[in-house]
Amino acid sequence: MRSEPIRVALLGCGTVGGEVARLLTEQAGELAARAGAPVELAGIAVRRPDKHPELPPELLTADAAKLVTAEDVDVVVELIGGIEPTRTWLLDALRAGKSVVTANKALLSEHSAELSEAADASGADLYFEAAVAGAIPLLRPLRESLAGDRITRVMGIVNGTTNYILSAMDSTGAGYAEALDEASRLGYAEADPTADVDGYDAASKAAILASLAFHTRVTAADVHREGIAAVTASDIAAAKMLNRTVKLLAICERVTSEDGGESVSARVHPVMIPRAHQLAGVSGAFNAVYVEADAAGELMFYGQGAGGAPTASAVLGDLVAVARNRVLGGLGPRESAHAGLPVRPMGQTPTRYHVSLDVADRPGVLAQVAQVFAANGVSIAAVRQRDRLSTASLVIVTHLAPDAALESTVDEIGKMDVVREVVSVMRVEGEDQ
Repeated sequence: MRSEPIRVALLGCGTVGGEVARLLTEQAGELAARAGAPVELAGIAVRRPDKHPELPPELLTADAAKLVTAEDVDVVVELIGGIEPTRTWLLDALRAGKSVVTANKALLSEHSAELSEAADASGADLYFEAAVAGAIPLLRPLRESLAGDRITRVMGIVNGTTNYILSAMDSTGAGYAEALDEASRLGYAEADPTADVDGYDAASKAAILASLAFHTRVTAADVHREGIAAVTASDIAAAKMLNRTVKLLAICERVTSEDGGESVSARVHPVMIPRAHQLAGVSGAFNAVYVEADAAGELMFYGQGAGGAPTASAVLGDLVAVARNRVLGGLGPRESAHAGLPVRPMGQTPTRYHVSLDVADRPGVLAQVAQVFAANGVSIAAVRQRDRLSTASLVIVTHLAPDAALESTVDEIGKMDVVREVVSVMRVEGEDQ
């Protein structure tokens, strides 16, 4: 083992950063053995150093810009979040030859190309396992273990807050607002849950997953995004009647058109999936990601997707890898964007719909509704009808069709005289097409 230490600048010392600092101290011997050199803190940048009496004062600074370019720093670990000034600090660090470990999914989903180019130019490493799915080893398998395979699909639950809310709605029959209140009370939801419940967090993660899986630069702006605020107790009940459950999924696919051309689809939205599907049983705040590849087949990654200790585990795994590279004089994996596939708009992406309607209870209604589906080129896979007094409930599940055609169909049906209400519309995943 080399005696010269690997010196680490830590940006941020909140829930995750505090765990990283603690583990670097408590497990110093084991980390040194794994990395091939001692791994030491060179400094910790926090907004208010006086608010951290638990940390050695000589390590604390409010000047992150100075810390990341200090001559005695080898690696910068960034756990602050946000875009600016974090982006500037990390670019400065990479350009100065410092390797970077980050958990910042928002930054990576918008500026990973810029960060990767800076790392390549200086010969530094950029690692970010903790940016998606917390402690679950997911990005490294996509980036390295499956580098020789052709990944066709990545689909998963990547946000614990929304999964907790939907799981609670499914198990108790509660409405969205009630389940959100419970999630907030238990600490699963932030004071401002917008990033989670509106799908922004999951969309950032989907962009990272799609970029790695399909060797194509995909940003958060490329990801179709819908949250869960519109999911109702009626939607959950309708799913139960069909032996399904509702999940917010990030879905990244390699799509082949009729002419053989390939593109990438990346989307985040609520879906109905069969209760027999591997993702259906993932409850509470856990994450799970399902990967399909030509040679490897179907793979499942499951575990804690957030929290101080789980996320710190992923950060330290990256830190050990970076330290080893420093010790041995090697480099970690670089950005792979050679495929450069176009991103397919949501309207052109093939999906399936579950549509629940309240219709007039008289002969010929089903035929009229079916005619609208046919006119839009949408094939019906299953129909379920139930009569009630003067109205009837009509549930239709479609075959695959372009999302725009399905959306247009639902709009037209909602204007029909025989349709009293479009009760529920939700996409369907996880079944034979």
